[in-house]
Amino acid sequence: MVTEHYVQSDASDGDTAELALKILVAGGFGVGKTTLVGAVSEIRPLRTEEMLSEAGQLVDDTGGVDRKVTTTVAMDFGRITIRSGLSLYLFGTPGQDRFWFLWDELAQGALGAVVLADTRRLEDCFPAVDFFEHRHIPFVVAVNCFAGARTYGAHDVSRALDLDRGTPVVLCDARDRDSGKEVLIRLVEYAGRMHTARLLNSVS
Repeated sequence: MVTEHYVQSDASDGDTAELALKILVAGGFGVGKTTLVGAVSEIRPLRTEEMLSEAGQLVDDTGGVDRKVTTTVAMDFGRITIRSGLSLYLFGTPGQDRFWFLWDELAQGALGAVVLADTRRLEDCFPAVDFFEHRHIPFVVAVNCFAGARTYGAHDVSRALDLDRGTPVVLCDARDRDSGKEVLIRLVEYAGRMHTARLLNSVS
């Protein structure tokens, strides 16, 4: 598991240093984490999905996502190049409560996180918000705009989630590569500012 915010390696031409940042994609059950990772990844994403079972109906709340037939049981993994020399390694977390023990391992060395939110089930992303706030991991909330769902502004979502001042809230379509890429760029910029501020505070 990556234990730093980035991994550096020499490029094949020996002139450019490659920088890879570790990013988590988290949120509630059925919010679109696997979809987002798959949409933006430039490689075939690694997925650990299993079919939903009758036994799981007792513990998994499928209200609002009745058409969902699979679930992530470990993680999703993908990679995207933001620009020359800068890539993101994406780790999608499982959404159900019983798999949250994996989050601590996945969070090791993460630069930041995307918390996907569905305004129809906004309360489902509270655990992810609390997780990253308590561990001081920078994150952005990305509202996945599902067809037919009521649209809320970023300020309304921020207030409903009681986010710390300055935590970005963005609207996105998890199916769209460009939309997902904009979310990731916003996160990298925000996380960079947060880590720089902490560094300056530590030496002042």
